[in-house]
Amino acid sequence: VQLQASGGGLVQPGGSLRLSCSASGSFVIDDLGWYRQTPGRQRELVATISSSGISHYADSVRGRFTISTENTKNAVYLQMNSLKPEDTAVYYCNLRTVYSDDYWGQGTQVTVSS
Repeated sequence: VQLQASGGGLVQPGGSLRLSCSASGSFVIDDLGWYRQTPGRQRELVATISSSGISHYADSVRGRFTISTENTKNAVYLQMNSLKPEDTAVYYCNLRTVYSDDYWGQGTQVTVSS
């Protein structure tokens, strides 16, 4: 199983970015998600979406970020609006199978700065 993430970059506060992640290989998805990590801190959940379409967000991003999927492409997206400097991090996409196996993308840097 391989996950390929893209879409990170530098954006000003208040701006928007859209992250994309596509999965290839053989798997049965339980849920897909995005996590982020900054230096010296543990990786934290940003948003997840289950195979039935139920989404969950961290309190810090609820109302600003939207997670979505495109099942035909085994893809997951993260639309990030009203970005803040504290959103700066490396963002990782995650795929969890029905057997509770976790797979991670390579990470994409998001920097929010003026």
